[in-house]
Amino acid sequence: MKVAVLGAGAGGAASVVELIQAGHDVHFWARSPDTLEPHVRLGGIAYDGKLGEGVANPALITTDLKAAISGVDVAVVVLPTFTHSAMAAALAAAGWPSDKLVVLNPGHTGGALEFAETFSRSGRAAPPVVEFSTMTYVARKYRPDGVTISGRAKHLKAASLKGGAHAIEIAATLYPGLVPVEDVIASDLSNVNMILHPPGAVLAAAWVEATGGDFTFYVDAMTPGVARVMQQLDRERLAVAEAFGHKLPNLIEEMKLLGTVEPDVMDTADYRAAISGGTANSRIKGPDSLQNRYYKEDFGHGLLPFLEFARIAKVEAPVAEALYRLAQIAVGTDYRDGGRTAEAMGIAGLSKQQVIEKVRM
Repeated sequence: MKVAVLGAGAGGAASVVELIQAGHDVHFWARSPDTLEPHVRLGGIAYDGKLGEGVANPALITTDLKAAISGVDVAVVVLPTFTHSAMAAALAAAGWPSDKLVVLNPGHTGGALEFAETFSRSGRAAPPVVEFSTMTYVARKYRPDGVTISGRAKHLKAASLKGGAHAIEIAATLYPGLVPVEDVIASDLSNVNMILHPPGAVLAAAWVEATGGDFTFYVDAMTPGVARVMQQLDRERLAVAEAFGHKLPNLIEEMKLLGTVEPDVMDTADYRAAISGGTANSRIKGPDSLQNRYYKEDFGHGLLPFLEFARIAKVEAPVAEALYRLAQIAVGTDYRDGGRTAEAMGIAGLSKQQVIEKVRM
């Protein structure tokens, strides 16, 4: 299959590696020439970790979006979720066909809805969109021309907005191990980062600013108090999911499926022990500032759309609301400005039943 991977961060680089290993013809795009220049010089992406070691060589490395998507079968967007709306507008302007699949790796919370809503504002029908609940990889770029892949999700939830089972089949050809769920609300509310990051980001904010992130986020900052807040936030997520007709696993069970909590963990109610004992995340440092993606992405494009779903479902979410408000004050921002609001997702003014009908049509 011919695939355009849009995004040159750690996730995009890891995607290129896996897709090339699987025999796909890959175009590698990023907006920044400075980001791509080391890869152009090398002729590809150096990699090590879970997918082995070597250099993956895409058929094309470019900053030209039209060239990147020319003749491809699927566009895979591997970018921070706060760029999804801009990427949808750019793809629409570049002439992406309304009948060709876009994969959001990940979509996180509300990604497919926001992408489709933005694309449709171009005056053309939105394409089918498959969103993953979370990123396929635990990966970091420790060198400008390479990526270290320390984990690869074993069971990754995915849902399609338009395209149905056929769209999921195509996405599963690219990323084996997908687990289809009924609709994008189910995949939205399976976003582990929405629960995993905000409690520590808020409660360890002083530590972040004092140390520049010189601590392990999932071990040092996974204190009993943080874990208790996280567990309460997770209960709110499960309640909202149930209101939309979905019975989802708790956070620890979800992370076991992904492979970021060890498979032999039996006590899935002990959030602290399960998360701090996970090998894949054990060495990941804390955010280096309050401008880190944990603050920029997981509130305005994680907790904000979650709170919008909660309001539509008429489910109280006081812990999510408190974390969201405290983060806004600490960071000094209004997450609704450019955030994933109900309006941005195209669900403002809809009832719960109307939202369900929208995502299942």
